[in-house]
Amino acid sequence: MSDTRKRRPAVDLQRIRGKLDRLEGRKYWRSLEELAGTPEFESFLHREFPENASEWTDPKGRRDFLRLMGASLALAGLGACTKQPLEKIVPYVRQPEEIVPGRPLFYATALEQAGYGLGVLVESHLGRPTKIEGNPDHPASLGATNALGQASILGLYDPDRSQVVRKAGRISTWDTFLQELSGPLETQRARGGRGLRILTGSITSPTLAALLEQLERQFPEARWHQWQPAGRDNVHEGARLSFGLDVDTHYDLSQADVIVSLGADFLGSGAGSVRYANDFALRRRVLGGEGAMNRLYVLEPTPSITGSMADHRLPLPAGRLENAALSLAAQLGVPVPGGQTEHEAWLTAAARDLQSRGARGLVIAGDEAPPNVHALAHACNHFLGAVGNAVVHTEAVEARPVRQLESIRELAADMEEGRVELLLMLGGNPVYDAPADLEFASRLDRVPLRIHCSAYEDETSARCHWHLPATHSLESWGDVRAYDGTATIQQPLIAPLFGGKSNLEVTAALLGRGGASSHDLVKEHWRGRHGGGEFEPFWLRSVHDGVVEGTRAAALVPAIQTVYRTVPETEGYEVIFRADPSVGDGEFSNNGWMQELPKPFTKLTWDNAVLIAPATAQELGLATGDRVALTLGERSLQGPAWIVPGQAAGTVCVHLGYGRTHAGRVGNGAGFDAYPLRTSSGLWQVSGVEVSRGPGTHRFASTQSHFAIEVEASAEAERRHLVREGTLEEYREHPEFVHEMGHEFGDEYSLFPRWKYEGYAWGMTIDLGACTGCNACVVACQSENNIPVVGKDQVELGREMHWIRVDGYFHGDLDNPHFVHQPMPCQHCENAPCEVVCPVAATTHSAEGINEMTYNRCVGTRYCSNNCPYKVRRFNFLLYQDWDTPSLKLMRNPDVSVRSRGVMEKCSYCVQRINAARIQAKIENRRIRDGEVRTACQAVCPSRAISFGDINDPDSEVSRWKADPLEYGILSELQTRPRTTYLARLRNPNPEMPNE
Repeated sequence: MSDTRKRRPAVDLQRIRGKLDRLEGRKYWRSLEELAGTPEFESFLHREFPENASEWTDPKGRRDFLRLMGASLALAGLGACTKQPLEKIVPYVRQPEEIVPGRPLFYATALEQAGYGLGVLVESHLGRPTKIEGNPDHPASLGATNALGQASILGLYDPDRSQVVRKAGRISTWDTFLQELSGPLETQRARGGRGLRILTGSITSPTLAALLEQLERQFPEARWHQWQPAGRDNVHEGARLSFGLDVDTHYDLSQADVIVSLGADFLGSGAGSVRYANDFALRRRVLGGEGAMNRLYVLEPTPSITGSMADHRLPLPAGRLENAALSLAAQLGVPVPGGQTEHEAWLTAAARDLQSRGARGLVIAGDEAPPNVHALAHACNHFLGAVGNAVVHTEAVEARPVRQLESIRELAADMEEGRVELLLMLGGNPVYDAPADLEFASRLDRVPLRIHCSAYEDETSARCHWHLPATHSLESWGDVRAYDGTATIQQPLIAPLFGGKSNLEVTAALLGRGGASSHDLVKEHWRGRHGGGEFEPFWLRSVHDGVVEGTRAAALVPAIQTVYRTVPETEGYEVIFRADPSVGDGEFSNNGWMQELPKPFTKLTWDNAVLIAPATAQELGLATGDRVALTLGERSLQGPAWIVPGQAAGTVCVHLGYGRTHAGRVGNGAGFDAYPLRTSSGLWQVSGVEVSRGPGTHRFASTQSHFAIEVEASAEAERRHLVREGTLEEYREHPEFVHEMGHEFGDEYSLFPRWKYEGYAWGMTIDLGACTGCNACVVACQSENNIPVVGKDQVELGREMHWIRVDGYFHGDLDNPHFVHQPMPCQHCENAPCEVVCPVAATTHSAEGINEMTYNRCVGTRYCSNNCPYKVRRFNFLLYQDWDTPSLKLMRNPDVSVRSRGVMEKCSYCVQRINAARIQAKIENRRIRDGEVRTACQAVCPSRAISFGDINDPDSEVSRWKADPLEYGILSELQTRPRTTYLARLRNPNPEMPNE
């Protein structure tokens, strides 16, 4: 449509009016002004850029297309006559010293994820935070982040966030709330707080914990409850079983030679996952044949990011994990009864490998694993001698590591009995995510005064008397501890956009300090904790660095107890619950970036599914898209099936966080709600579930088959080897095996002469052995380059706009395949096929080897996309950008243009970052240093799988990577000579392992 408009400069408006007359059954419109005032025209205008593009998918849409076309052309004529109102501008009389227009500032702070902190540096343009990077000085990030951290910037500017205080659904004010709260508080004070309850998530904030403790002292009979739907109850209970006290455990994977994971996705989720991915990848890289490669064994019921990196993976139902852990522990010398399992040979090989490494062996249990599995993992590490080496025990990081299931169960019982008179909920959404058997919603209605402070007016807010808008992590002062206890002072990047209040300010209001600011509360707390010396230098240094020195949790060497327990294996089908890899437990349900982010294994967007193994699907007669009914007693739910290679047979996995009704415009109605089947007796797994075929089918929007690099024959496909892998032994014996897996042609076969680049020559190499498929690079690129969300219907048509995709490959046995993740940005070919077919030279080659796009020259022929063998170019068929929402305008990176419809987009190697480094280098009269330019995808990657730099510099990291025998280019036989190349993936299998 846009192409036609651009090729026809002259428009016959009279003919268009005639067509509209006939379509609408009207006689005529005398003028365009009269046309513009009609309801028909307003309807055309409203539908000019349809959100769901129904005109393109409806088979009867020809008439609607003509109506849309007519309205668009009429609007173009009227818009040219519009006169903008006069506006007075104010000069910048006294510009702050540190603010230079066009040069961003970076501030150290931390994002809170499930109660724990992730240290970040936030880029700010003239007071507008626009991009999140990792803080290299923070132990949990080391300069990287994850996908959720990247998407937090969109959450800050989300126009659906709560914007006003509400009382019984009506707009009110903070002052009115404080006045009306004073009476009930005085009543509770007189009764010692007997009817007062506070509900929070997991708390590691030292200041908030101190305020809550003050509240308990003022109201001695009040109770502080905690509930995190994807909490760590099993982890804490396992520590109590092993040590008799609350102990936190984290790992130094750089010291581990052999790792056995008992259902632990430590590379993909959890407070330490970003750091763990970095340390793990360091031990996988053997460039030049140097370095000792670790070995990973994984037992898990459903495919995970960690499982995809395993050298040996065993799909195992969750109900059988405890017996497998018992068998492994017994073989390591732990005095427990080691029963026989059907995978005894597999476990024996893993146990021998662990024993051979001694203190450099490591066993990790997953957060969802039963407490006994955690206790057995502690015992294994103790007998291996790993404590103090790869294993570090510390004092508890959470302020109060209670049994959260018992805590919320106690609160629900008190509400049922009428013992709760005033309930304050700081964050969370228990009406949506509390265990189904607690019937939290109906019991909440019995509380006389209900207050909820949250970022959205969600399902819980809808049942409360008072709703208070909460601040974002980037809007308020605060503090939070990382997975190892290190504290960070959170500083705001911007004033609260919607007038929200932090949890600190709300808690202080209950203490009679309604006027206290978060800044004063945090500073007051740390002043009291500061030991010797002047406080101000300590405060400024802590805020500046993003790390409070000396706050890491103290290491412990607790005595261990032996755990005995024989676990009966479950019968029948089991259902396991997992937090969704994109939207978590529901916190990110209204985040469009995360909703449209393809999930690591299914590549699903805008949906969750009932994940079923191929053997189980065959047994039940199910196909992908069929609706499945899951029934457990009187509880049931229905969801669409998705058949997943590598899923344990007899195990069904459902992801939480979907089926929301009060999430916002983005999240409402997406997917199905799995919480109704999740009860307090089976938070992570339930057995004996009846699985049957339900009525109807479902339409998924999966990107797995989009942008496929097609080949004509299967034999040719086998020779091309888009992803290449081998074993460590094969690499050491025959380093050139990678190049023998595909066609290699010299320059004599090329039609184009090799161009010599005199200055910089930018290139990239991606290590497939380190890439975990976590998708952080996809969201980082979206944030950096102002890439829009298109919606489910457009994704179904293959029109997603991501400039980098992560292709997923399965090979081997369908029940237990090998997984490989391959990031695919623009390859920046030196002999680029896209450039020679563009009729207007919109895509060209720079003097430094970058394939560039000139957006205002593109006429949308899409010839370049058709001629690209890598399928990495994106065309915005419709106006996907939101030009009108004020908050979203603030979010965009000013260094990258915001594209309208009708142009081709693609990866640019973050040329804006290259130019910024070039300007600085020119000012200092030097060359750009190696590592000075970091692309968005490179900077965010937790496993450091991406290297970028000047390949003309022989000492640069990217040059060293490209010189390794593992390096190869995709489709090199086409003589495109891509600047983006790959390092083949290496595995380190145990030669004693039986056939899997």
